[in-house]
Amino acid sequence: MLIGVKVQNFKSFNDLTAFNMIASNKLRKQKERLYESDTISLLKSTVIYGPNASGKSNFVEVLRFMKECVINQEIPIESYNWYCRNHEENKEIISSFSVQLLLNEDFYEYGFDAILNTQTIKDEWIVNLNKKKILYQRNNDGKPLNSLNLGNEDRVRMEIYLDDFLYNDKSLFLTEMNRNKSFDKDSELNVYHRIYNWFVKDLNVVLPDMPLTNFAYYYDESTLNNIKKIVRSFDTGIEDIEIKDMSEEQLQNKIGISLYKDVISELKKKVQKQRQELNLSMRSKKEFFNITMNDNYDLEIKTLCFKHGKSMLDFEFCEESDGTRRIFDFLDILFNKNKNSVYVIDEMERSLHPNLFKHFIELLNQYQKKSNIQVIFTTHQSEIMSQDLFRRDQIWFVERDKNNDSKIYSLDTFNERFDKKISKAYLEGRYGAIPQFKSFNIDELE
Repeated sequence: MLIGVKVQNFKSFNDLTAFNMIASNKLRKQKERLYESDTISLLKSTVIYGPNASGKSNFVEVLRFMKECVINQEIPIESYNWYCRNHEENKEIISSFSVQLLLNEDFYEYGFDAILNTQTIKDEWIVNLNKKKILYQRNNDGKPLNSLNLGNEDRVRMEIYLDDFLYNDKSLFLTEMNRNKSFDKDSELNVYHRIYNWFVKDLNVVLPDMPLTNFAYYYDESTLNNIKKIVRSFDTGIEDIEIKDMSEEQLQNKIGISLYKDVISELKKKVQKQRQELNLSMRSKKEFFNITMNDNYDLEIKTLCFKHGKSMLDFEFCEESDGTRRIFDFLDILFNKNKNSVYVIDEMERSLHPNLFKHFIELLNQYQKKSNIQVIFTTHQSEIMSQDLFRRDQIWFVERDKNNDSKIYSLDTFNERFDKKISKAYLEGRYGAIPQFKSFNIDELE
């Protein structure tokens, strides 16, 4: 689970900025919205408000950027000017990124420092926060620190890895330790796998026009019945959802012959390697399909069709409204079998009526009573800013200061009463993070 995020000198964040999912010890109610252990209480969801261009999307970008760096091992070249350009000197100053994680009841911090303008890594570290012990730290002035308690075989391997990586200032050591390297299940080196897998498998960053990705469960009949019940509750007009076979020619027409050939070729390679039947779910903004290939390379292609009201006619996914398709995106959260998932979603309310969005938040709150999946999202919809839907510590704000630097802070710092109508107070400017308009008269135009 995600405990917190720290960032410095990235886009609109200049000073060291911290965000956390730690529950306030001042709030005693709504405990069902928390994950609680003997040592920590974590929020299962948070919502972030702020005016346009305040830095909400840039906060989401922090986690997307970290994930991309970990997966690809190096700083992406397009980030050369993503330092905080509100201050000219920042071009040569370190940008810092770190996350604090709860993994199997152990607390870790993983982070790295980089000069974005030159795509060079200046530092990288893993800290066991329980024991306040640095497990790994890069040191470009000498041999990197490794203080894991290793057996002879692992110690020899680690010394080789560290020596090979000594002068590498373009790559992350975390990623290198996950390149075709396996360790005994009891080895302390597995901390590299656990942190890496959190970025790759558990962290899901969703931008406004980016659909969620895992749609294979739609083609399971038992799960589909539950999906139907939820979709009907949103009053979209959809009364039934059916799995529909699709021919190869139909799929080619949908995605284009070139992409089709690439997909089938890649699927064949995987089947050849694994010698077993494989599934591939494909999702675009307006389409999604499930392709199954067996070890004889036979294809089975399926999609979904919808029935509206009493009509006997089928409607394709691409014919549904943007809002209806957005609902199907959200269902990924409720049906994802990875119960350690963390979703970070920018502009979650996009294309949704306020009441429909509120309905989903109510469903999410119910679901999170029995699930530890975390959801962090940005929105402009003040209609859901209610202490019935969120604890005070679940509501965060982002605003710009006089230098255009972003600041992030929690509603809990204001110590509001439990009966306070906070949406009204927010729009009146009590908490900041609202647009500040300059005086202008339309008659001044030439």
